[in-house]
Amino acid sequence: MKQRSHKWIALLILLLVAATAFVFALEPGTAEDPLVTKSYVDAKIAALQNSGGTAEPAAGAVFTPVSVAAGKSLIGAGGTELILRSGKATAIDNGKDGVSDLTAGVDLRSGKAIGANHLLLVPRADGRGLRAGTDLWVMVKGPYTIQ
Repeated sequence: MKQRSHKWIALLILLLVAATAFVFALEPGTAEDPLVTKSYVDAKIAALQNSGGTAEPAAGAVFTPVSVAAGKSLIGAGGTELILRSGKATAIDNGKDGVSDLTAGVDLRSGKAIGANHLLLVPRADGRGLRAGTDLWVMVKGPYTIQ
């Protein structure tokens, strides 16, 4: 009986050693081991700053305030996000599908009023967007045209 328990203990020790060796063989910061230390992150940031790089968000990664005059249309490209901040606007669909109102969880068809502060998504670059009934301020993330 003692011999059998010694075999289990030896097997557990062997598994523990193998697992530890596997963990230490991984390079930190890789897909296999995504956890990193603060000093690793600080070193990467310092290297980026010393190389003249920037930690600013990429273009189109932040919302930009855009003024749209009454009677004009703002047409978004695929993936463009819109938030109506002031004024009155209606949706423009593509004749088949509308603009996604992510706040209300509905599809806005042409002529439907857009709620203030609702997050809208233009799913494809096929002419969808909004039409200004009054002068507007719209927060836009992504490519767009005003017509």
